[in-house]
Amino acid sequence: MTDVVTAILWLAGSAFALLAAIGVLRMPDVFTRMQASTKASTLGLGCLLLGAALQMGDLASLIRAASIGAFVFLTTPVAGHVIARAAYLADVPLWSGTVLDERERDAVREAARAHPGQPAPDGRPPAVAGPAASTDVT
Repeated sequence: MTDVVTAILWLAGSAFALLAAIGVLRMPDVFTRMQASTKASTLGLGCLLLGAALQMGDLASLIRAASIGAFVFLTTPVAGHVIARAAYLADVPLWSGTVLDERERDAVREAARAHPGQPAPDGRPPAVAGPAASTDVT
């Protein structure tokens, strides 16, 4: 029974790892590639480690697999976020089929902060500067 469960976990982990690799090759921009690589590969590695821990059967192997899994589960999302933030700040172009561009909204906000009292680039009236709108901390 353990061999069957291990085989299923290894096949599932291998399939997720393959999907992550295909996603990195097929996705159109850095943000979607990053999503494919971090989510699918983390889930794939989790399945592979769980299968390995079940196959080994001893406590030392279980602790090693759990330690590796915890390290990967904690570091992969952080690394993906750091890469996405660096790409965002470097103005890496989005895919042409992107529906929502939050960078455009951020650019409008920054323009309103840089030039208070002037209309925003999208034609909206100027933001009212008051004590509630202040971001200064003294």
